[in-house]
Amino acid sequence: MEMLLDGFRDWLLAYGTAGALAWIVLKILAIAMPVITSVAFYVVWERKLIGWMHVRHGPMYVGWGILQAFADVFKLLFKEVLQPANANKPLFILAPLIALVPAFAAWAVVPFDAKLVLSNANAGLLYLLAMTSLGVYGVILAGWASNSKYAFLGAMRSAAQVVSYEIAMGFALVGVLMAAQSLNLGEIVRAQQGGAGLFSWFWVPLFPLFLTYLISGVAETNRAPFDVAEGESEIVAGFHVEYSGIAFALFFLAEYANMLLISALTAVFFFGGWLSPFDGYLPADSWLAQPGFLWLGIKMSANMFLYFWLRATFPRYRYDQIMRLGWKVLIPVTLVWIAVEGVMAHLGVGPWRALSP
Repeated sequence: MEMLLDGFRDWLLAYGTAGALAWIVLKILAIAMPVITSVAFYVVWERKLIGWMHVRHGPMYVGWGILQAFADVFKLLFKEVLQPANANKPLFILAPLIALVPAFAAWAVVPFDAKLVLSNANAGLLYLLAMTSLGVYGVILAGWASNSKYAFLGAMRSAAQVVSYEIAMGFALVGVLMAAQSLNLGEIVRAQQGGAGLFSWFWVPLFPLFLTYLISGVAETNRAPFDVAEGESEIVAGFHVEYSGIAFALFFLAEYANMLLISALTAVFFFGGWLSPFDGYLPADSWLAQPGFLWLGIKMSANMFLYFWLRATFPRYRYDQIMRLGWKVLIPVTLVWIAVEGVMAHLGVGPWRALSP
């Protein structure tokens, strides 16, 4: 298969600039289309799973639930797109795209396997931080351009929440950077190889940072119990209350694409990415001990399940509780653990490599 892909790539590149552009577009589509399809079935999985947890029916009548994903897509595509009369129309149209594009662009540096990555950038971690920070601009523009007090209030809530928890996520990734000594996501995964299987991964030495990243990821995507940006009893539906049809679908797609992205990054940063949890415990020729995309998919699925579990279990927090958790708990925890990790790494104690020669 690898030889076939290499031959196809060389055939395209023989056509010069046009072939190179075609190869880039094909690689982008190879990531974007599975993400879009995964979002559709992710929604059905969420409804079925939460229905099971709450002992009620999930979507199971339209093709046993499988066709429900396509029914939702067609419904949103054919619904009328309405715009408020006094809205800023250019920004109103642009806001969903600004929210969606970074959610897809961030996948460019995510390694699915040792050789399967769109861009093996050395500064991949910085690129990820930049992309995940841009989505908040779409939220702010959507609330402001709608010319609605409810939408604007939801946008301000969401922006403050996202910025606050982005700081905690950034500090958590500083600990990952110190442990792996690389900004390249592939190297971060390889740094977690140690012959002890899942106990070689960063979730063990960086456990406080892992919890911080996990909680911040839920808050970053405005998911329950941190979904105050969509508090129906207070602000109707938040920043996208004035959006309908395909415009609303873009915000919907961006939220779930970000959930998939955070799930993948949690697996890459703290759970060994494509590495097998049985490495070092089973013979090297055993298929369970072989690294590969399958393991990354399993770890992503476990993280995605956690989103549903939290939504089905916890009530929505008050806004002041959310901000207090971010600023007074998570950020101090990350700062303290980064200091501890720096001292341990400098002394060469524990699982960290010394930062100084």
